[in-house]
Amino acid sequence: MASFTLRQLELFCAIPDHPTLGAAAAALHMSESGLSHAITELERVVGEQLCVRRKARGVQLTPAGQFFAVHARALLADADELVSRLAAERGELVGPLSVGCYDGISTTILPAVLDGFASAHPRVDVRVHTGHDDELLPMLNAGRLDVAITYDMSLTEEFRSRPIYDTEVLVVLSERHPLADAEAVDLSELAADPFVLLDTTPSAANTRRVFEESGIVPRTVLAVPNLELVRVLVARGLGYSLLMWRPNYSMTTLEGGSVVMLPLAPRTGLSSVVGVWPKHSTLSRRADALLTRLRCDLGSVRSESRQHGVE
Repeated sequence: MASFTLRQLELFCAIPDHPTLGAAAAALHMSESGLSHAITELERVVGEQLCVRRKARGVQLTPAGQFFAVHARALLADADELVSRLAAERGELVGPLSVGCYDGISTTILPAVLDGFASAHPRVDVRVHTGHDDELLPMLNAGRLDVAITYDMSLTEEFRSRPIYDTEVLVVLSERHPLADAEAVDLSELAADPFVLLDTTPSAANTRRVFEESGIVPRTVLAVPNLELVRVLVARGLGYSLLMWRPNYSMTTLEGGSVVMLPLAPRTGLSSVVGVWPKHSTLSRRADALLTRLRCDLGSVRSESRQHGVE
């Protein structure tokens, strides 16, 4: 039977997160030679070459190494869960929690993660990663994230999910727009206006779907990959946009301008922000507690005014 330590697995699983062995060693607070020796010893024990180390090209996992990394992370997660279960018997949550969050909702989700949850569970080592779905979902499958927070629009059957809050597509207007005081807006009323697209995944695809279902071709003048830039441009009067509702969001932009967000008539783009994890994995107690906390903090927030939040 192969005999390796959890520490060896931890060292090996850190390698894919860094461009070179030296960078990985620095992050692990050890020498490069020490890390190299540990990996060599692990390869000897398992009888496989797990990575290729080249000074000019850094370090790269072999196919066997990629397979080993996925299952090594699962073993480490099981070990952490064992410790967490023992701590739970004492009423504590203990251990690492790696959380991914879709960029567009990070300012809504992460304060609640890093402040509320972290303060309530000080022995949980919370680490966060932001990105788009095409980055976060592969990280989930590779075992590099415990849970990811994103929209439910592009999920496949290989993932399980739990709702955090419900949302819908709203129209974003400058406070000086003629329709800014309306109760709701039909997209046909904006067909001739310039449109500013939030060009990220999955927002862009969702926005295009809304227009297709409405039978309207938008007069897109700008496509930008940054949410706050969209809001600044709209506040300046360069066009309108479509964004998702979200709780606890200011209608004042970084420049000090203002936007308003109004419901569409008819309502459209109904979806949910969810916590996601691989179907083949078991949600850890730490991740379970986090999703419960987020649902409690954010799931019941509904604004009564027209000044809704956005994605």
